[in-house]
Amino acid sequence: MNRLRLQVFRWIAWLSLAFVLGTGLVAAPDAAGAKHLIGSSRRPAHPVLIRNEHNPLLRVTIQADASQEVRVNEMSFTLEGTDDPADIESLSLFYTQDKEEFAATQAVGEPVPPKVRLTFRAALNLKEGKNVFWLSAKLKTSADLSHRVAAACSSIETTAGRLIPSLSAPGGRQRIGIALRKHEDDGVHTYRIPALATTAKGTLLCVYDMRRRKGRDLQEDIDIGLSRSADTGRTWEPVRVIMDMGEFGGLPQEQNGCSDPGIIADWQTGEIFCFAVWMNGKPGKHQWNADGSEPGFEIGKSAQFMMVRSRDDGRTWSQPENLTRQLKRTEWWLLAPSPQQGIQLPDGALVMPVQGRDEQGVPFATLMTSHDHGANWTIGAPAFSGGNECQAAHLGDGSIMLNMRNDHDRFRAVFVTRDLGRTWEPHETNRKALIEPNCNGSLLRVDYGPPRERRHVLLFGNPHSQTSRTHQTIQVSFDDGRTWPESKHLLLDEGRGAGYPSLTRIDADHVGIVYEGSRAHLVFLKIPLDELLKR
Repeated sequence: MNRLRLQVFRWIAWLSLAFVLGTGLVAAPDAAGAKHLIGSSRRPAHPVLIRNEHNPLLRVTIQADASQEVRVNEMSFTLEGTDDPADIESLSLFYTQDKEEFAATQAVGEPVPPKVRLTFRAALNLKEGKNVFWLSAKLKTSADLSHRVAAACSSIETTAGRLIPSLSAPGGRQRIGIALRKHEDDGVHTYRIPALATTAKGTLLCVYDMRRRKGRDLQEDIDIGLSRSADTGRTWEPVRVIMDMGEFGGLPQEQNGCSDPGIIADWQTGEIFCFAVWMNGKPGKHQWNADGSEPGFEIGKSAQFMMVRSRDDGRTWSQPENLTRQLKRTEWWLLAPSPQQGIQLPDGALVMPVQGRDEQGVPFATLMTSHDHGANWTIGAPAFSGGNECQAAHLGDGSIMLNMRNDHDRFRAVFVTRDLGRTWEPHETNRKALIEPNCNGSLLRVDYGPPRERRHVLLFGNPHSQTSRTHQTIQVSFDDGRTWPESKHLLLDEGRGAGYPSLTRIDADHVGIVYEGSRAHLVFLKIPLDELLKR
């Protein structure tokens, strides 16, 4: 009787531990006091991407003690909650031992075709402590960007019994996206700094750095590339190189780099403008540091403000035009485009966010505007000293908000102008409402509703953190940026990337975002507007 009571006590203690750890069922012990197991599973919060060979769907962890050897014989999964399993080409299972990070190094069984319920044969002995498995999927190129994938582990059969792990899913079901650019695509080492825009014909244009030899910024061999989609992001044409300064001045490509592209589409004329900063010479230096760029206008000393244009919806582009003498004040150390999309006001004026270093070499942000469809541009006064990368939005009262990366602290700087950048005043949320890890962010005004009941919201995207470029998130404001309710936060990617999101309106029902993600250099997602407005 005492032995029975002791066994009951052990069972109660074990089940209590399982409950505290949030796990599911525990494997039944054998007569000699078999090894006990605790199982849990977690869906990572990031999209699954077309063009990726592996997309982690589910991490399964089995905690094992050392009382006896236990072997996993098979692991079963379900795709219930997936919109269409036919979006998936195949699924694979991997064992990463005690490492929680995904790695496709040790396969468990063979890849299987998609089914609502699927099983992998294992025959794998568990180690004492943590044992980590990953379910991964490869998507078809035809996968629907409006669909989502959901995976769960239904059971694990072991020599000690059956285990049913618990499930946590911080990001819910995983949305489908596109790995727009990846490491070594077209022989390019790194793709960075995207800016996304929509043309008058509804074409999506994404411009970015093509860092050919290595991941570092200027000065390096960097060209401006463009990806173009004529079907709202479902497919993308081959990359176009739209700005390449070659071996200007007899210097090699790595001393003629272009970076930080900004883009604006004129919806009245159909013309599109792309801007970038060009450095000539100065190996080992950077335009934002010391004499990487200098006062004046001279090529080889001051970084140059360049522009290319397209009059055929982004298919072909002009030779680069140098706007430095037209735009830059001689005493400024630098003037460069902000790597974002510009906006067009109702009267047709084009408004492009720009950045630079003033006469003291201190970073600033402001606007440049054109009232003649890009023939001439005017630079405003610096809005904020100590801010740089920025984006503008037209507010309901007719003013323009400039939302800026802030070098002083880990809150976004926000200023407003009512005269196109000649004068500025801080917004009530300046440096206290929107957190950041010191990184580029994206601001977009979206109008919606029937003509007589027209409303608008502001969308803000950035890595929602003050410590690292993780938790890529979209926030929504219904009051022109005065409040950003936490209930409206949409987490896209919890993993570490390089940040740099860029938002655009795709059509009446969708917005698009390109960002530097945890699963690809550049990730494209198509997001229903209703999802942002009704969360």
